[in-house]
Amino acid sequence: MILTVDVGNTRIKASVFEGNTALENFTFDKNELEKKIKNILEKFPKCTDLVAASVGKIEKESFLLFEKELKVHFLTHEDKFPFTNKYATPKTLGIDRMVLAAGATLKFPKQNRLVIDAGTCITYDFIDENDNYLGGAISPGLRLRYESLHNFTAKLPLLTFESPESYIGNSTAQAIHSGVVNGFVYEIDGFIDEYRVQFSNFIIILTGGDADFLAKRLKNTIFANSNFLLESLNQTYQYKIDND
Repeated sequence: MILTVDVGNTRIKASVFEGNTALENFTFDKNELEKKIKNILEKFPKCTDLVAASVGKIEKESFLLFEKELKVHFLTHEDKFPFTNKYATPKTLGIDRMVLAAGATLKFPKQNRLVIDAGTCITYDFIDENDNYLGGAISPGLRLRYESLHNFTAKLPLLTFESPESYIGNSTAQAIHSGVVNGFVYEIDGFIDEYRVQFSNFIIILTGGDADFLAKRLKNTIFANSNFLLESLNQTYQYKIDND
């Protein structure tokens, strides 16, 4: 069994895999890391490996506390990936984006793939049918958009996510919800339309914390999986073992 861990900007997600089957998923706060990992390993004592994308120093030290119980692996830029990295600055490409690209390459072989990760930031990553990683885009996620309106204006309130009642906001709060949420959806559909101009046929993989919300609102057909990064960590690690 393999325990995969995704350390996000706000929360941590984890999943236990047996082969390619996810047995159980977990979500918890960063300050609960050691306690939750301990609880997971007590529940799944047959876990032999823990796999995480390269994370901060504090998180790494917390993971290494469990080295006596299982093998701890941190995926880095130095590992083997199933695509050719065409990014102009490959060392600056986030390891989470590389793992998502690897998962898309392995799960959907010989296809053009666009991975959209809607979390604290929204990232777009494109891998062509010849397994070349070409790049993508980064923009603020939903929460950052709400926070920026509040932090960089004098009077706009800080709101939490809410689906707008109408495109025409009839109050300041509803106007913010309409602008943030609809603008978010329009951006994603707009990017997809631009990719379609150059690539007539590709699969769209939508993941991240806001994936389920977005899947119902995008006009384009997509493959939505909020746990795709955890699945990709598992697949990328297995690829690494097979090719070392």
